[in-house]
Amino acid sequence: MDAENLTSITEFILVGLSNQRTTQLLLFVAILLTYSLTIMGNLVVILLVRFDPCLQTPMYYFLMHLSSLEIFYVTSTEPQMLAHLLAGNGVISYTRCAAQLFDSLSLGASECFLLAVMAYDRYLAICQPLLYPVVMDRGCQMQLASSCWVGGFLYGTIYVGCTFYHTYCGPNRINHFMCEMPLVLKLACDDTHISQTIVFVLAGVGLLISIIVVVTSYTIILFSVLQMRSVTGLRKAFSTCVSHLIVVTMFYGTILFMYAIPHSETSLNHDKNIALFYVVGTPFLNPIIYTLRNKDVHKAVARVLRRGGF
Repeated sequence: MDAENLTSITEFILVGLSNQRTTQLLLFVAILLTYSLTIMGNLVVILLVRFDPCLQTPMYYFLMHLSSLEIFYVTSTEPQMLAHLLAGNGVISYTRCAAQLFDSLSLGASECFLLAVMAYDRYLAICQPLLYPVVMDRGCQMQLASSCWVGGFLYGTIYVGCTFYHTYCGPNRINHFMCEMPLVLKLACDDTHISQTIVFVLAGVGLLISIIVVVTSYTIILFSVLQMRSVTGLRKAFSTCVSHLIVVTMFYGTILFMYAIPHSETSLNHDKNIALFYVVGTPFLNPIIYTLRNKDVHKAVARVLRRGGF
């Protein structure tokens, strides 16, 4: 194959969610509204945790990092989606596709690790209450949160390196609304078996370790909670864990469905709907889930409103 063909791909074409112009405009309005509310909701969580003295605990410290991750994640994907829906086409340059892949994969991996850390934090708080203040001090919190960010971006670097190490000489059409690594790799002109193996092993190890930490933590928490004689303690333990369990189930459930279960070519449209849920829906729902039944957050909001004269 000559050099001209090997360097012919300078952009990718994203098929998107719909070819109907009316549907595209309706999706634009819906995603724009969801994106705006997601940014606002997560910003409120960050500001409350940052400035309210009563929320200066490890649980809310990690929640603040989760909200930051969600803001960066939706900003790495949704503005591009909105631009494509408004323009009516999904052309994305080679460089922007690589940048989007790096951002989304890095932030997704960081969130995967952070949810495991949050589960471990709940285990320590409920099952080891006397050791909790000593073990989970400020230094440990910063180290755990930093490790999640660094580990996620290390994963993203390896993933993108494996993806764009290959040559892309055509076709350049991706049946998705964003650059997804498995679909991009399918377009490579050379053999991708080694890259796919590296990506599969790394993703499997990271996901498996995170799930083991989450399942082990909540299994121990469940047995500890069932042995509690105090009704107040039982309710408090459940109230602090239910929200995190819902978020964990949504996140890991969609990731496992998308990447661990084989899919046929005919199921790509269904896969896009699932992807839309974890790209748009989950970041939007997370601040609602964490604050809806959380009395500490309710009180923090009330204090802020009183200080503002409301």
